Amino acid sequence: MARRSLQASVEGIKRAKQAFLRKGWTQEYLAGEVGLETRQPIWKFFAGKPVDRGVFSEICFQLDLQPEEIALQLQIDEPTAEEKVQDLANEIDALVTRVRSERHDKIQDQCGTLHLLDIARPVGLDDLYVEVNILEEITSQRWLEISDLQGFKPEEFDRLGLGKVRQEQVPGLKAVERYAKLMVLGKPGAGKTTFLQYLAIQCNQGHFQSGSVPIFIRLKNFAEDALDEGNFSLLNYINQEFSRSGVSEQDVETLLNHGKTLILLDGLDEVPEAASDEVIKQIRKIAEKYYKNQLIITCRIAAQEYRFQGFTEVEIADFKPAQIENFAKKWFVAVARNSPESGLKKASLFLEQMALPEHQPIRELAATPVLLNLTCLVFHAKADFPVKRSDLYKQGLDLLLIRWDESRGVRRDDIYRNLSLPHKLQLLSQLAAITFEQGDYFFEESRLQQLITDYLRTSANAQTNSVTLEQDSLAVVKSIEIQHGLLVERARRIYSFSHLTFQEYFTARAIVTGFHLSLPQLAEHLTEKRWREVFLLTAQMLPNADELLQLMKQQADALVSVDETLQPFLNWVSEKSLEVKTPYKPAAIRAFYLALALPPNHRLASDQTLALAIDRNLAGNFGGDLALDLALVQALGVALALTPELAYNRISALRLALDLNHLTGVEVINDSLKQLKNQLPNSDADQETIKQWWQGNGQDWVSQLRSIMIDHRNIGHEWHLSEASQHLVEQYANASQLLVECLNSNCQLTPTVRQMIEETLLLSHYSFCGVNSSSSCT
Repeated sequence: MARRSLQASVEGIKRAKQAFLRKGWTQEYLAGEVGLETRQPIWKFFAGKPVDRGVFSEICFQLDLQPEEIALQLQIDEPTAEEKVQDLANEIDALVTRVRSERHDKIQDQCGTLHLLDIARPVGLDDLYVEVNILEEITSQRWLEISDLQGFKPEEFDRLGLGKVRQEQVPGLKAVERYAKLMVLGKPGAGKTTFLQYLAIQCNQGHFQSGSVPIFIRLKNFAEDALDEGNFSLLNYINQEFSRSGVSEQDVETLLNHGKTLILLDGLDEVPEAASDEVIKQIRKIAEKYYKNQLIITCRIAAQEYRFQGFTEVEIADFKPAQIENFAKKWFVAVARNSPESGLKKASLFLEQMALPEHQPIRELAATPVLLNLTCLVFHAKADFPVKRSDLYKQGLDLLLIRWDESRGVRRDDIYRNLSLPHKLQLLSQLAAITFEQGDYFFEESRLQQLITDYLRTSANAQTNSVTLEQDSLAVVKSIEIQHGLLVERARRIYSFSHLTFQEYFTARAIVTGFHLSLPQLAEHLTEKRWREVFLLTAQMLPNADELLQLMKQQADALVSVDETLQPFLNWVSEKSLEVKTPYKPAAIRAFYLALALPPNHRLASDQTLALAIDRNLAGNFGGDLALDLALVQALGVALALTPELAYNRISALRLALDLNHLTGVEVINDSLKQLKNQLPNSDADQETIKQWWQGNGQDWVSQLRSIMIDHRNIGHEWHLSEASQHLVEQYANASQLLVECLNSNCQLTPTVRQMIEETLLLSHYSFCGVNSSSSCT
């Protein structure tokens, strides 16, 4: 190996000068021919000083000389240690560049597309990928109590607060840059494989680890091929793969020895049990022998039993709202084959719909990428979510229980193989119903084991002993977590359903199948906020929901029937609704006046959500009697809120509130309101004058306004309702709201029962015949 610089011998200089003279060039011209910016190297060459080897050879070439005849022979000797290192590094870099080029198309083909469920064509990774976040503390390894996760009493239900123990998250790429050896864990469908594909493509395109050669291996494929061939060697598997691209085993060995590869091993949990030990052994050998390389493995969060030395374990976090939004925008452009403009428009509609309060359970599912894809797919069909949400949840469960593994060609060794799919559904329904009824969203592993043991005892062979049952129950817990991700270890030995929506769905299923809770027992939970979704799902899943909705109606009416002080108020609501002439449903008018007549400080005062749910035609179309009564109540509210101190600033607003000519027309009330308005002090009066006037006359003036409203419109009554009575009214309205939502949820009802409920809604004195009741019809 030659030195990096050469110098001419005395004889060589003489011959070079003669050749130079024959050419008739100047040193500047020769420098230009050689490609030099200055003539300094030319001067050094003719002076016998060291010149870069490449420049020396080029000067000789231009002068028609042989470099070895001109160079000082004594300088051709062994390179220094530093030069050896540099030359080797250059050779390795050249090898990396060549192999990256030879493997480029293969990696693009292997990792550049995504195959989504129910999507006929592959989708480009870059078109859909959303940056994932990483939890550096594994969820299941946290030392927490159930109270830390639940954080509230059952009667103070807040589904948004469930399990929200704040954890620091870092972008996926940062975690990869931070740790050379990484075990990436995650729930089924969390995006583990997609993340590895993204790393491979980023490396392949030179955006990440541009000095490395990416190696992407599906461990399931390696294990199956190794079993078929009887050759469990991960190194041989890599060599075979590279040989197809024209890369020799020696080149692979060189790259591995010098740490010039990015090894990505996907799906450790998907390896068949028969090959598991050998695959783990092969990974360990590769990691130890070729320790200079970066190595990343993915695995389902509950499946990792062997811990590789030197590896940092991290977990893929659920999607945050910003990631859901980004994914949706990309999905409706790339997957739905829309133009960017129409795709983004549909994505915006999708996000608007999902933000509605009634779609909160769907938002919970969307935090998992595979279920978010399903949600987008379902929405794409009709530009709306299905009215019958139970159908969407059923599809989601079908995806997790069966189709997700099937789509990846994974056949897992079923630890609970004796449980058929119907038995699994029944077991999950039992777990959900028992825990949900008791207000438990998180449960200790021992309790979960006991519940499963109880189920297995009733379904298994009676000869099975208790010890075996307990061992089987723990295996079932782990199987459900690993295979389906429906149970999740939220902290050490503390579990919950992966989504509250699934716990609610399985609870409803238990009720529908008659396994847990009768319909009358369910109806007793009508006023409990946390049971709302269970009522809706049960109504949707029942083959006939007549009995349930009639029981709900009876239960709602019973709330207010026991409070005698409420009867005059409710009777007035009924009477008043009959006095007005409108094209809207009578029940909607009753709901309108119920909200209108509540005390101003009541939570539902003037809240027309129930009225709009009963009759959507009311939206934005208040007119005639309804508009006048609403305006009067608002004017009364302004007057009641006025104090002497506020009178100066608010007197104009009060005048404006009483300006109802466009609503009153020629009605007698118009004259009365004009006279009342004329009593108010002039707006240009000074602050003290207005303050004193209101202090002396305000109360009497408000009484006059109330009297005018009562005399002319039968509205504005001062109902003296106790706090208990007001609370009952709120429960009554909320129960009626839930009943209406069930009616509107596409549940199966006979026309007679539907009509009966709609006509008698908010008529508390009405009772049904023959629904678990001995009372007669009235």
